[in-house]
Amino acid sequence: MEFAEAFRQAVQASGFTLERLRHRLGRRGLAVSVATLSHWQRGRSRPRSRAAVAILEEVLEVPPGTLTGPLDDAGPAPVPSRAGGPPGAPPPAAEELWPDPRLYADLVGQLDRSGDHLLERLSVHDVYRLDTHGPRWTLSVRAVLRAAGDDVDRVVCVHRTGPDALPAEPVEPAEWTAELSGVRYCRPGRVRAGGGLMAFELVFDRVLTAGETAVIEYDLRPSGTGPVPGGPPDGYDRRFSRPVHDYLAIVQFGAGRLPARCYGFTADGPLAPRRRLGELWIGTSGSANIAVGPVRHGIVGVEWEWE
Repeated sequence: MEFAEAFRQAVQASGFTLERLRHRLGRRGLAVSVATLSHWQRGRSRPRSRAAVAILEEVLEVPPGTLTGPLDDAGPAPVPSRAGGPPGAPPPAAEELWPDPRLYADLVGQLDRSGDHLLERLSVHDVYRLDTHGPRWTLSVRAVLRAAGDDVDRVVCVHRTGPDALPAEPVEPAEWTAELSGVRYCRPGRVRAGGGLMAFELVFDRVLTAGETAVIEYDLRPSGTGPVPGGPPDGYDRRFSRPVHDYLAIVQFGAGRLPARCYGFTADGPLAPRRRLGELWIGTSGSANIAVGPVRHGIVGVEWEWE
């Protein structure tokens, strides 16, 4: 018997709704969304952790091996191929885009990314505003997403809130966090932060079926009482582990302080050489922008030089 069928029968025998099952699992420390449980029932995906399935057996009160047996027989869950890549080719590792891959994996591993491969990024627009009187910043994001499958209810976002290179002197943890606010057309789920990274779930207004779209908007700004680590920013970038059709970044400089030069760039990773896309014009509004697309994978950003 395949895992999906065994799981479906166990749920039916328990009389649990998927929402009730999700709640019971959460009380045991296993965070799984209703959409993920639905995927397991339909055979669209399988659990990656045998230990998690053992907890599932206990909650559903089925004999040991009822669910872990079919999971073991099926072998490891398949990895979705990269959009536009050769058939069967594994996608580039998302953690390779960040300065501390282990930290990234730890943070996003606490969130539900089971439907991430079913989301097509139609457009991502960033507005990065620098404070007029200091090194603080505000980031406003709008993204348009389209479901490539059914039962997709959330997206996971990851942002760098501190410099890639850690400072020589330790700083208070509060200085390395950011505040999520201005969430529109969705609601925040779980948030994890540490070491200059922030990862969080945004839950859509409704569960998407294939072909449906969702719009998300949110703001980020540093939180804490001390100075922002790393001093005044000299660049902003976004890291793409999945393709996006259209990307726009606007950098709004503080009134009275404009950089001497401003450039767009791309890079394959945080340690890879940056490829400059040319100098960007800073208009009378005190802003510069870069528009690119489609973006397959890697880093796209804006960097500037202060006088």
